[in-house]
Amino acid sequence: MGKGAGAKQARRARRSAAGEDGINPRQACPCGSGKRYKACHGAPGGAVDLSGTRPFEGLAAECELVALREFVPSATVRLPLDATRTVTLGTVLPLASAALVRATEDEEAFIGLQVQTRSENISRDVAASITWALEAKPGDVLSLAPSTEQRLQDLIPADAVLEPVVHENFNWWLAPDTEPSGDVALSLERANEAIMPTHRVGPAAYWTLAGDKAYLRWVRPESEEQLMAAMARLSAAGGLTLGEGSKYAGSFRAHGLLVPVFDLDADPHAREWEKPAAELGDRLAEALSTVADKPLTSDERRSRDGLVGRQVTIR
Repeated sequence: MGKGAGAKQARRARRSAAGEDGINPRQACPCGSGKRYKACHGAPGGAVDLSGTRPFEGLAAECELVALREFVPSATVRLPLDATRTVTLGTVLPLASAALVRATEDEEAFIGLQVQTRSENISRDVAASITWALEAKPGDVLSLAPSTEQRLQDLIPADAVLEPVVHENFNWWLAPDTEPSGDVALSLERANEAIMPTHRVGPAAYWTLAGDKAYLRWVRPESEEQLMAAMARLSAAGGLTLGEGSKYAGSFRAHGLLVPVFDLDADPHAREWEKPAAELGDRLAEALSTVADKPLTSDERRSRDGLVGRQVTIR
């Protein structure tokens, strides 16, 4: 069979599969991966890695990890590992490295989250980088994580609570009393110039100042169906807000979780939004407790339709 005939046969097979599933191959895949159907479950053999849809699922720190991976510019958190070497997870490392071990007395290892992935599952890439870092020599740098079947879930306790430290710059890249040089110095300078002020106002909830605009992004652990119903209930009652100077802007999906976004008045200090965020969290929890037993009203259904219309998927 010639190449042309083989290509036609492959196209017919893909069209047949799409027809059987009733899904346009150019539409987003229903699995929530953010990819087009033809590049995910509609591809020959199905999705490359279904576990990558929610790579940190099962961890109490799932929402924090998604935030650090996707939009927090500069933050670190020490990982609860049973190891002789301290391992710190960071958003971005010098030169976008996957991992490095400091050439210092403590030999602290750093693992990057916002890196090029190898496996389609960032949890596996992080696990591979950790395994490498535990065996690496001081001063070693890893550019790209090796392949592994382990996940971060296999290395840290499922109930571990991670509370990241948010930094105003990337100076934590350097060991104390160390001056940058060469490519690292240039990378540090550029990163510090581009960073946007960010503050953690609650669990997986982050305030960010972008120019003269401020907003809050909040990674939520609930299923999308439950969360949208609860948010619709609040919206219909005028409670989907952080108070004066705030407005619900929309939401996006990241690694299988929904991330509501709020536009905020840029004048108040970030800490002034901590209490409103906690109060909104309480209202949301109350609304979530009712959605299973109390159907949405017609007004709430209209609110839900409006909220759904303001969703996008980034991963």
